[in-house]
Amino acid sequence: MEGLTLRSRLERMRANPRADWRISDMEGLCREYGVTFATPRGGGSHCKVTHASQTEILTIPFKRPIKPVYIRKLIEFIDAVRTES
Repeated sequence: MEGLTLRSRLERMRANPRADWRISDMEGLCREYGVTFATPRGGGSHCKVTHASQTEILTIPFKRPIKPVYIRKLIEFIDAVRTES
């Protein structure tokens, strides 16, 4: 899915959470909105998504395929960050 602008990626994720999204797509989206996306280290199996304005830590399994529920949760998290800004 290279070549997408990050804003259109958010809208495409919102419209089709079942697409073949990759961890790199999720990481790029987080970077655009100033959200921390930490990949697993030392045997971990989940990525952690955090932001200073949110008390919740979103965890996303690192393995593929990424289930649509995690795409939806990431979109909700990004939307919450956007409304706080």
